[in-house]
Amino acid sequence: MKMRWLKTVPLLAFLVACGCGAGLPVVSDPATVEASRSPAEAPIHLPNAKDSFKFVVLGDFGTGGTGQYETAAEMARFREKFKFDTVVTVGDNIYGGQTPRDFTKKFETPYKPLLDAGVKFYATLGNHDSREQRYYELFNMNGEYYYTLKAPDHSVRFFMIDSTYRTPEEIVWLEKELKGSDDDWKIGVFHHPLYSSGGRHGPDVKLRKTLEPLFVTYNVSVAFAGHDHFYERIKPQLGIMYFVVGSGGQLAAGDINRNSGITARGFDTDNVFLAVEIAGDKMYFNAVARDGRIVDSGIIERRLPAVAEAVSAPGP
Repeated sequence: MKMRWLKTVPLLAFLVACGCGAGLPVVSDPATVEASRSPAEAPIHLPNAKDSFKFVVLGDFGTGGTGQYETAAEMARFREKFKFDTVVTVGDNIYGGQTPRDFTKKFETPYKPLLDAGVKFYATLGNHDSREQRYYELFNMNGEYYYTLKAPDHSVRFFMIDSTYRTPEEIVWLEKELKGSDDDWKIGVFHHPLYSSGGRHGPDVKLRKTLEPLFVTYNVSVAFAGHDHFYERIKPQLGIMYFVVGSGGQLAAGDINRNSGITARGFDTDNVFLAVEIAGDKMYFNAVARDGRIVDSGIIERRLPAVAEAVSAPGP
């Protein structure tokens, strides 16, 4: 008998998925992406379907500065035509002081039109964030450092991970939650990127060694991170799509290393948020700059389970 496997998945991922060789588990086809090849091409617009799940990814935003306020205003304008009700954050939600006055200036005021419209923000913590943010009501963390978020009426689940102070207990929790989820779309959300072309920070390789085997084994299709202050869509890695969305308020102009070889599309000249729409097995995305330009767009097909067949031993 032949075993179904993918040429794009290397031996390391195979060994990770198979554990210690005690039988072959369900493996997955890779997520695939269709995207415009250059900024000059017409973007792939969000379908804005009635029954789809719409959300925004925002990172590294809580500065209280002009870039944050203007990006927040564009998010509100964007929502006039694209009615998202969910924002997931990839950390660094509040920079500097974190008093009640800071939360007002750096969160409640810039996003007031969205909050007044009923949009809910679901946060993860970054390295600049006070650990007490998990109790802040408008971040909807319910006092937890890490948690899952289920999209209502859709087979979508976010795994909101604390990548700053990760503990063995968190990794045990994450594997249990990933293994126990039968959602079609499993999405990782955390601060430190597993892959990045950032000159200042770049990838967290130790975190990659911890999380990537779990993502591969348990069918994660997409992961969102921040930390590097730009927008980057990474070329598929072991069948998973990775994004860096770290310029919601901060910006590291010119920080993308264009020679890294992993960048599918990068934008480091202005602030960005990422608008996303899931309809069935497709995820549509638009990276939107604070002046309304769509600087990247595309369609991702989720990873689909593919049952592996056992490899029979040669006959006598």
